[in-house]
Amino acid sequence: MQCVWTLSLLQLVALWANAAVLTENGLPILWDQAPSQLSDLPQADNVVTINPWNALQRMSLYRILVGSTDKYMASMGTNDSASPLWGLPLQLAWKLRSGRLVDPTGATICGQEGDPMCISTNSWWACVNYYLSVIPFLAAVQKGLIGDGLIQVQVQAPAEAAEDYCTSYTDCSAKNPDLMAKWEEFFQTLKDVSASEISDFEKRDQILGAFWAGETLSLNTASSSCKAKMSYYSSPEVAFAKSWMNAADYVAAAYFQSSLNNSVLFMRPLPSRVLQEGDSAPNIDDLSTEENHNLYIFGWMARMNTILLGSPVKMWRSAMCSDKAREKGRELLQNLILDPKFAVSTFVSILTEMARSCSGFST
Repeated sequence: MQCVWTLSLLQLVALWANAAVLTENGLPILWDQAPSQLSDLPQADNVVTINPWNALQRMSLYRILVGSTDKYMASMGTNDSASPLWGLPLQLAWKLRSGRLVDPTGATICGQEGDPMCISTNSWWACVNYYLSVIPFLAAVQKGLIGDGLIQVQVQAPAEAAEDYCTSYTDCSAKNPDLMAKWEEFFQTLKDVSASEISDFEKRDQILGAFWAGETLSLNTASSSCKAKMSYYSSPEVAFAKSWMNAADYVAAAYFQSSLNNSVLFMRPLPSRVLQEGDSAPNIDDLSTEENHNLYIFGWMARMNTILLGSPVKMWRSAMCSDKAREKGRELLQNLILDPKFAVSTFVSILTEMARSCSGFST
């Protein structure tokens, strides 16, 4: 099937000239200020203590993680911005910039102008991100990718809701054994694949598969663990949060390479503020055309999946039956989510054709 629906990078940049800024000097916001080495973080008696409820320190988890794994990512691209791990700090940057790490109850000023580096334990978005930051970081330390093995890492428990969050490798492994094992598997795959004799294309496919397996399980675990915090948000924000999780199933199955540049392009049109009662895409006046389109498409994808009892996601997964199919899937998602002129009917017809061609095909 000929891919005639792909937008060029220049066309996408032109579409989002007024999109939200998630980077500074080409890197995620706060990146330059965040500690870049484990030794830069507070420590005593060979124990490093991380406060993930401070935005700078949570960003430092990603800066250390990206820097420590760069040497294993040569197959991903020609520069140090090609690692799929870049998508994680950019998610944090968007959540911070859009006010989604602020205390949604309004009971404290956490995350607001008076305490801008504070990450609220009441935030559903912060809770979900915990499983995408602390857990992978502890797994990387355990597998020897971070540190020299002589320093222990402890995570500072929040003053409130301490029971909701694990605080060490042992604690997190006990509370979420499958999740910790999945991230350890990713980092072991990274080490093993980078040293193997297979082609860069095969290395990339295996690394992305293992990465998205970890991220998907993190999101699924967080969906259950963080669910109660959704009660603090408006119905439009809750609907968006659920549609955001649903969209992740599509992105994961296509093995999206969440490099720095790719992630910026996909995250810029995400809504730049928390949604309120009365917000209804694509007609939210103070959001851009691109943000309204993104919200509308995410909502459409989630509604179709609910109405059809999960069959769209199942069809999508079955259509991602080979590396070539996943490449086409990434192009299709790019156009559906990012191009306001791309019709949903076109998406459905192409997906149906792809699923048919994959019938009986195994990777």
